[in-house]
Amino acid sequence: MSISKIIAGVDEAGRGPLAGPVFAAAVIFKRKQTTIIGLKDSKKLSKKNRGKIFLTIMQLSFVGIGNATVAEIDKYNILQATLLAMQRAIFDLKVKPNHVLVDGMNCPKVNIDCKAIVRGDTTVPEIMAASIIAKVTRDKMMGKMDKKYPSYGFKKHFGYGTKQHIKAILESGITPIHRRSFNPIHNMLNKKKIITT
Repeated sequence: MSISKIIAGVDEAGRGPLAGPVFAAAVIFKRKQTTIIGLKDSKKLSKKNRGKIFLTIMQLSFVGIGNATVAEIDKYNILQATLLAMQRAIFDLKVKPNHVLVDGMNCPKVNIDCKAIVRGDTTVPEIMAASIIAKVTRDKMMGKMDKKYPSYGFKKHFGYGTKQHIKAILESGITPIHRRSFNPIHNMLNKKKIITT
């Protein structure tokens, strides 16, 4: 692969949830004309298909993964934390790209030519692949959190603000992996209507 054609696609998973880190992945296909059957935005795939395509991507690509912690999300805000996770994912790559394509409207701070593409996860294969890697990796981590905090249902909603999740927070309080800067948790804490665990 020519140095001038090393392109990394970057995407995130977990900007919206009330709990857990935000994850990002960077993907470089090992071969220029790599074709992965069924590749599309992770949100448009079933859990089973995401898992299968995840394995294929890992075999055919160089993959970098990064995340930003709940503490970093609360300190910097979710946008800056997401960009930090993306930066870490790019730095985690074993092969250095010289072109980076990022899903969305903002690029992380990297000394590499970077372009943000709105809805890039629907048009750019490398970004589609990154969306799958980030999503599956984060979901696995939230599955582990489900075992640590079994009353919250993390393996079902992955930290998103479902009725089940809100009910669990009201009944059991917030955990160390809950984002205190996110509503309704922020409002609950300020009004002192919730306990912490």
